Amino acid sequence: MSGRPLQKLLWPRLARGLFSRPLTDAAPSPPPEIAAALAERLEQASQRRLGRSLAIRQVDAGSCNGCELEINALNSVIYDLERFGLRFVASPRHADVLLVTGPVTRNMREALLRTRACTPEPCWVVAAGDCAVDGGVFKGSYAIEGGVGDALPVDLVIPGCPPTPTQLLEGLLALLDAQQPARAKK
Repeated sequence: MSGRPLQKLLWPRLARGLFSRPLTDAAPSPPPEIAAALAERLEQASQRRLGRSLAIRQVDAGSCNGCELEINALNSVIYDLERFGLRFVASPRHADVLLVTGPVTRNMREALLRTRACTPEPCWVVAAGDCAVDGGVFKGSYAIEGGVGDALPVDLVIPGCPPTPTQLLEGLLALLDAQQPARAKK
């Protein structure tokens, strides 16, 4: 069979694919009033606690990348993490928060411990996602050592499989609020 009949069938299908709308749904946008309230609370809390913005280092300890997709959405135009005074940094030496996803695998335990050792104080460790909490669906596997709490002390747990970007923002706000120094009684 020659390639001619195949080309006749391929071009119309290719043209339809190029000029038609995608079959995916639009991304849900957070309600503007919730986003504005979160932005104000996050900015106030980070300024009171640190006097500057909050630097986050994301560490994948062996996840399926579902949580990473939601964390990546935080940098999109919908959530725009930078407007909250939060930003991701490339080095743990510049981080205030270690945002750890996935169960701690045998291969990544040492890398996670070294990352924590490089992070200056004050440093908070956040376990994001069910796998980071206790191993999630991977619990019991020979390659998994457990959740992040089995390797490091955890300051905040954000459950979900995966947690939504709004849940991640609310969790970071809760972390900052919980770290507030107690106000002196009058």
